[in-house]
Amino acid sequence: MKKLRVGVIYGGRSGEHEVSVASAAAVFKHLDRSRYEPVAIRIEKDGRWTLADRPPTALAAADVIEQARTSPTPAARPGREAHLVSYPTDETVLTIDRGGKDEEGARVTGLGLDVVFPVLHGPYGEDGTVQGLLELAAVPYVGAGVLASAVGMDKAFMKIAFAARGLPLAPYRVVLAHEWRDHRDTLAASLGTDLGFPMFVKPANLGSSVGISKAKTSADLLEAIDLALQFDRKAVIEAAVPSAREIEVGVLGNDAPEASVAGEIIPSREFYDYEAKYLDEGSTPIIPAELDPATTAEVRRLAVEAFKAVDCSGLARVDFLLARDSGGLYLNEVNTLPGFTTISMYAKLWAASGLDYPALLDRLIQLALERHAARQSLRTSAV
Repeated sequence: MKKLRVGVIYGGRSGEHEVSVASAAAVFKHLDRSRYEPVAIRIEKDGRWTLADRPPTALAAADVIEQARTSPTPAARPGREAHLVSYPTDETVLTIDRGGKDEEGARVTGLGLDVVFPVLHGPYGEDGTVQGLLELAAVPYVGAGVLASAVGMDKAFMKIAFAARGLPLAPYRVVLAHEWRDHRDTLAASLGTDLGFPMFVKPANLGSSVGISKAKTSADLLEAIDLALQFDRKAVIEAAVPSAREIEVGVLGNDAPEASVAGEIIPSREFYDYEAKYLDEGSTPIIPAELDPATTAEVRRLAVEAFKAVDCSGLARVDFLLARDSGGLYLNEVNTLPGFTTISMYAKLWAASGLDYPALLDRLIQLALERHAARQSLRTSAV
């Protein structure tokens, strides 16, 4: 059987670059070499695309950061290029070439990719931009399409999609940068009245809890919104769920998505921020989560509904907040390309559901090919 050449795109221009490198290292380590030929395509923080001489090996974001500090990534050799081909033909439809062409020996030619695994987190990767490039090239790729990726990245529009489907949300507001610049005092006062303290402030288009703050006072709120708007032109401000438990569910599939068992994260800090997720080792996952059967069933049902609400495909991790005292359940967000190391919650949730990491990779690649075949069967002309 012909091996599928899998282009694994990782790194990227977002604040989640290190998380992406760690996720890609896990994918390279566990892809079945008897079935797949992986190709390492790295996007540097400055946006350069390169064919990496060797795949990443650090399996944790903290290790990636330490490696970058002690052994900076060498500059890419000129002339390195990758070709995307229209599956299942072998016709080259797009060439990525970010270097010069003077060193012919360094060039890679005829490198067709049968499927792409974009292990990219955050803007310029998880938000529909790379997905749009791959759609234009008619190349199969793992994960959500352009629309779901864009909506899943933008927390403001994500909530609109959830509300339209009648899914439970905590009260929230959206503030634009120009509104905040012109009316910060008035807006801050109205947010305090409408949402009450404490509240969480987030950049609308970012992941891994980058730029997120918990505001307990009016002074905190001013600082939190200023911080969030350093990362995006929109900030989402949410009322805090009292004594919240953080519940997560993995979803897998295309037209008939399935939910994993539910898990819970006990954060090492006041809330599950970037440091608690990736840089310290104090956060504790509990899989399966200690929930009563009715709550477990409802969480899994709502996870699939959230997946469908943004028209997702392939994979997603859906996060909930469960009020400890009242039992109120609130949908927090859907992550269309969650952290993907073997110790990330998404992989752990599916391992606990009976699907180990290598089998999960197989399933995601198969879903990518199925989705591509379905899209290719659609008419593109009325004539």
